Amino acid sequence: MSNQADRQSIEETILAAILAGKINPGTRLGEAALAKLFSVSRTRVREAMMRLETRGVVQVSPRRGWFVVEPSAEEAREAYQARRVIEAGLLHTLTGMAPEQIGRLKAHLARERAALAAGDVGESTALLGDFHTLLAGLLGNRLLTDVLRDLTARTTLISMLYQSRAKAGASSCEHHEIVAALEAGDFPGAARLMDEHIRAVEDGLDLHARPDPLSGLHAFLPRERAGPDESDTFEEP
Repeated sequence: MSNQADRQSIEETILAAILAGKINPGTRLGEAALAKLFSVSRTRVREAMMRLETRGVVQVSPRRGWFVVEPSAEEAREAYQARRVIEAGLLHTLTGMAPEQIGRLKAHLARERAALAAGDVGESTALLGDFHTLLAGLLGNRLLTDVLRDLTARTTLISMLYQSRAKAGASSCEHHEIVAALEAGDFPGAARLMDEHIRAVEDGLDLHARPDPLSGLHAFLPRERAGPDESDTFEEP
């Protein structure tokens, strides 16, 4: 396997795992462990990590290594704004969609429904994100599809930090509405629905609260040591 293929495999595997909700924000990605996992040198891993850093997915901490990003509230707003501009903008440019393209979208929606019905959180998370990159890919703009894939990875991490997974069913229903508008040839309507969909996801975020990383210790502390104002979240500074 070529050096470029090594880096691409590492990049895409990590990105796919993030999109599936299998890697949490703040996860440390050790070079030695990844080199062993992918059967490559640490140099190859480092090159892949540097590529992911330019894509806004990981960051390096001096003397500590590589970590999956933990987007701030402001970064969350910017990411969703960028997605609205790209996705609604793409739909506004549409003049037609082939029946086979609609068929692929419907097949994807069926997989979303099946994953949600089965309670498969990882699969449904991945499919809900893939809907957007699939749609962009069908519209033929490879550059914007790549940009959108990275943005979707970031918003997946954002959802892990700030959003309840209970919103997944509503998101899938909104995907169905978008596809129905596309099938009817109502492309301005589809663009409007996409904008509303992404806004609804953003509005469902609690950008003032973060999960408490020490929540797992609470069960081991005597109740009298817990202060009256403690909760399961930290306030965002």
